Amino acid sequence: MKDLMAQEALTETETVLVTDAGFAPAPVCDTLDLASDAAPEDLLGALTSNRIVRIDFPSFADGRGFTLARRLRQMGFTGHLRAKGHVLADQYAMARRSGFDDVEIDRALATRQPEDQWLDRANWRDHDHRSRLSAA
Repeated sequence: MKDLMAQEALTETETVLVTDAGFAPAPVCDTLDLASDAAPEDLLGALTSNRIVRIDFPSFADGRGFTLARRLRQMGFTGHLRAKGHVLADQYAMARRSGFDDVEIDRALATRQPEDQWLDRANWRDHDHRSRLSAA
């Protein structure tokens, strides 16, 4: 019953939020939208921790958003980072490792790649090649 109610709530939203716990409706909130080619050095002073920073992924083949998120984290940004756009379930672990807190996708992508595909990657720390190297 709970799953059915959650699915009905998702069909009423334009976008879906993907977290380690699965799908949820994407809330309307104060965001700062950045293009994937933004220069982090120019942005850090304007970023505040009370806004969600969304980095656009215009294509699943465009990895600049991962680099931008990583650079912002390395420069000390501790606020909420959200990937938005064409991020695939297979890229979820990379998004989390590069510094994103969650991913916002459109409903069409959520239909093509249902929640179980994203949940398969939710334990993203276990899917890191570095953890396998240290175990050897």
